[in-house]
Formats: sequence, structure tokens, C-alpha cells
Amino acid sequence: MSRTADRPAQEAHLSHAVWDVLAHQGIERLTIRAVAAAAGCTTGLVMHRFPHRRALLLHARRLLHERTRTRAERLEAEATSPGEALRAVLGQGLALDDELRAESTVWVGFLAAAVADDELIAQHRANNQAWRQRISRLVAATAPDWSPGRAAAVASALIALVEGAAVLASGDPAGYPPQAQERMLDDTLAAYGLARVCE
Repeated sequence: MSRTADRPAQEAHLSHAVWDVLAHQGIERLTIRAVAAAAGCTTGLVMHRFPHRRALLLHARRLLHERTRTRAERLEAEATSPGEALRAVLGQGLALDDELRAESTVWVGFLAAAVADDELIAQHRANNQAWRQRISRLVAATAPDWSPGRAAAVASALIALVEGAAVLASGDPAGYPPQAQERMLDDTLAAYGLARVCE
């Protein structure tokens, strides 16, 4: 098999290694050498795809955005009502299992790295804006009588709850078990009059 034919598989393998290092070793250990070790390849091969640490971070953030966007689109398409879609899409943002906890850890690590980096923070803000727009649209569809301002404000509050719960649960899974996270979400949706319609 030629190197060209191998390239997609190599990139997928390196992507997995970047994700693995960031999710399980932390952002401070995300280096070209650590990714090479996780991938079982040379640092030269990693540097051909990711020439510096910032490239690793940008790739990890793009990968996180693609994973969550694809999952949210699938859940939204499978829902039978706007309220069900809102609950499902918000629910996938919680840290309910090992995979979702790893995603939350990656998100926190990226945000910490982005604070002093204009390129990284710009990507973070663009992805965050897309997430806010999705949740605002679903809130507005679930509560069509609300003003756009109210829908946007409630969407922001729901996002803060979900992302805060996910971050806390990623650091303390026993303190914030899946059932507690889901109860927090359901109680908040009910308080806003956006309770689950799929029960």
C-alpha cells in the first residue's frame, strides 16, 4: 500500500493518539513526543502532521467539535419533537460515561491553553457560538411564544448548567454521578417550563 493510500489511516491513528494523551494524561503532557509514544511511531511522523504543540491543540479542539456536532445532529434528527431534541442534545453534553468525561476533560484542557492564545481562543469562541445557536434554536422551537431574547437567555443558562455539571463530574465522578447530572438537567428544564416531552 502506498504512503498516499495510508494517509487517512495514519491521520486517524494520530488523531486518536492526540485525543488519548489530552484526555488521559492532561494538557501539560500533550507534546509531540507523548503523541508519538501513544501512537507507537516516530516523532518525525507526528511532526509531519502536527509541526508544533499548537497544531496538536487545534486538532484536538476541532476533533471535539466534530464529535459533539455529529452526535448532536444525530440526536436532533432522531427526536420526535423540539422538546425531546432539546433534552437529548443537552444531555449529550453531560459527563455521563467515560467517553463523555474524557470529552469534558479535553474541553477544559483546551480552554486553559486558549486563554493566552488568540488563535486558540478564536476557535473556541466560534465553536461555542455554534453550540449557543443550536441550543437557542431548540429552546425557541420548544417555547415558540417566548421572545428571542428570553430564548437566548434560557439557552445560555442551560448551557452553563450542562457544561458546569460535566466539568465537575469529570473531576469528581462519584460526587456527580450520571443520575444526579440528569436530575439537575430535568429539574432545570421543568423549572423553565421546558420539561421532557418524551416521558
